[in-house]
Amino acid sequence: MTPVLYERPAEGVALLRLNRPQARNALNNATRVALAEYFRGFSEDSATRCVVVTGDDKAFAAGADLKEVAALGAREMMQTGIRRLWKAIADCPKPVIAAVNGFALGGGCELAMHADIIVAGEGSKFGQPELGVGVIPGGGGTQRLVRAVGKFRAMKMLLTGEIVDGRQALEMGLASEVVPDAEVLGRALSLAKRIADLPPIAVELCKEVVLTGQDCPLDAALNLERKAFDLLFDTSDQKEGMRAFAEKRRPHFTGR
Repeated sequence: MTPVLYERPAEGVALLRLNRPQARNALNNATRVALAEYFRGFSEDSATRCVVVTGDDKAFAAGADLKEVAALGAREMMQTGIRRLWKAIADCPKPVIAAVNGFALGGGCELAMHADIIVAGEGSKFGQPELGVGVIPGGGGTQRLVRAVGKFRAMKMLLTGEIVDGRQALEMGLASEVVPDAEVLGRALSLAKRIADLPPIAVELCKEVVLTGQDCPLDAALNLERKAFDLLFDTSDQKEGMRAFAEKRRPHFTGR
């Protein structure tokens, strides 16, 4: 069975579906390799303007596949290349949307947090329960969760294994919006299509400035923003966008 299914539901939009329903879409090595390859490809593909990642109605991803790693030692674990998946997603310049139904636990929660937008179903479940099996989060959970929800809420989730639902995730800043379970993928694709219709150079620069700037002193981040803003005035899409606004018509962006 192919661990990740790839679709093109709309122009400029790539859809990745985790496809291990028998294992609640647990992230085994084959799944991680496939995801990393797709994201590396999307990074270089001008036809891809936004990526949506989803699972099925029961699980987005229920964590790592413990059957693969339970007996490994430290050296063997370091040689698995797990971190390559997270780097491939983190380095992708295209906006990424996670459409989350069901369980997003452990590595599944970390996968969702690598996205730029999280659309959560009302019945979704987020958590980092790794301490219960003798390890800590290894895909960025200790750092990304703190940045998303703050130290004290993150510590409670990490240290107790607390699971929160979609509504709680929204309230604490772990989701962008929450919708009925049946509407999750449709809403995510609607957002992706909207993003794909925007000028791609500006979209990618906006993502880069936000992500780079959040770890910089404010003055440095503002300088980064100003330089990106100024550079966009050398793009055809900037001229087209402002001309279309003045002419009260829909712009046609070409990515130049």
